[in-house]
Amino acid sequence: MTQFSVGISQKFPRGDSLALAKQQKQQIAAQQPMLRQDREARVEATVSQLWLEATRAQLSVERIERDRSLFEQLADVAEVSYASAFGMTRQDDVIRAQLELTRLEDRLTDLRQQQEAVERQLSEWLGSEAIMPVVADFPGLELEEPKLFTAVERPNRQAWYERVRYHPAVLAVDKSIDAMEIGVDAARQQYKPEWGVSAQYGYREDDPMGGSRADLFSVGVTFDLPIFTENRQDKRVAAAASRYESAQYQRESLIRELIARLETNWAKLSRLDERLALYGNRLLPELSEQAEASLNAYNNDDGDFAEAVRARIDETNASVELIGLKAQRLKVISDINYLLSQGTSSR
Repeated sequence: MTQFSVGISQKFPRGDSLALAKQQKQQIAAQQPMLRQDREARVEATVSQLWLEATRAQLSVERIERDRSLFEQLADVAEVSYASAFGMTRQDDVIRAQLELTRLEDRLTDLRQQQEAVERQLSEWLGSEAIMPVVADFPGLELEEPKLFTAVERPNRQAWYERVRYHPAVLAVDKSIDAMEIGVDAARQQYKPEWGVSAQYGYREDDPMGGSRADLFSVGVTFDLPIFTENRQDKRVAAAASRYESAQYQRESLIRELIARLETNWAKLSRLDERLALYGNRLLPELSEQAEASLNAYNNDDGDFAEAVRARIDETNASVELIGLKAQRLKVISDINYLLSQGTSSR
């Protein structure tokens, strides 16, 4: 006697589980453009910082190279004066001049090493373009939103918040929050019933006596309604809600971090502007005047050689320090511009 049966069954997801799962995946996928924009902004800031550091080293080398010729002249004058026993030059003056030249050489070597190290780092991002061209000054770099930094005493935190909330990193977290919120709704669908349908067909041969037997066909409906939810559904909803709250906290924490960095950079920028004004308007002119006066006094046998050398060294150090301050200021601006980056999507 031959018989066989075949059947099919289909279950339908609880509530809107299928649609919610699709929406959640869409929100997770929507994170990627925001994360890509944040990476691009980070790379731009990193390359800018490295380029500024390489420029600082290069300009410092050029400045010291210019001043080295002056020290070489001082050393030659001191040596000739000492050899001819003319004037007030002593042996220790000659030694002092040579010592300062040696120190300049060491400083130049260190700066060149710094420049080469930064260029190697730049090559990781720019390839052959990382080779620094000869530059006369730092590249132009301005604040993207200078109006947010016009307050003298206190920054406008609310304006910063309104700007930072559209930072690509924050927008990426926003998409994560949306996905977690949908996840909570999806978990709640587990409380709803699950439906299922089935159909089965059975074939039967005739009986041994030759009598025909009817085939079988059945249709069924299944219905699953959760009753005891403590061990399963409740825990799933609680876990989804916890992930949602964690994402919200991550967003607020990120915004606080970005605003704190803005405040720090705002304070740095203010102090750097003060120092740059002091160097440009007072310190460098005064040191230049002092160096010139000390050298004239020495040439007229009315001053000390060590004082003339020391004054020239102070002027050189201040000039190199000014270059460093300019680099620091532009680095701060670069970091601020990253913090003020804007994504192309909103919640």
